[in-house]
Amino acid sequence: VRAQGDTYQVVADVSQFEPPEIVVTTSNCHVAIQAEKVAEDGTVCDTFTHKCQLPEDTDPLSVSCTLTEAGTLVITARRR
Repeated sequence: VRAQGDTYQVVADVSQFEPPEIVVTTSNCHVAIQAEKVAEDGTVCDTFTHKCQLPEDTDPLSVSCTLTEAGTLVITARRR
C-alpha cells in the first residue's frame, strides 16, 4: 500500500489473467485479489492471491479498481 496525495494505492501485476478471471473483494479495510486460470479440461493451471490491509483512515466506500491494458491492477481508496 502506498500513499499518494489524499489516496492510497495497491498495485498488482495480473497480466497473465483475463478480466473475468480476476476477483477483488474488500472487507473491514482489507483488500483481497484472487485470480484463477482454468484450462479447457477444467483443471486450474495458474493462480494469484494477494491480501493487504488498508490504513485505518481509509474511506471504505471509496475503494475502486482499474485494470490497465498492460495487465496492471490498480486499487485506489481515498483517505478520510
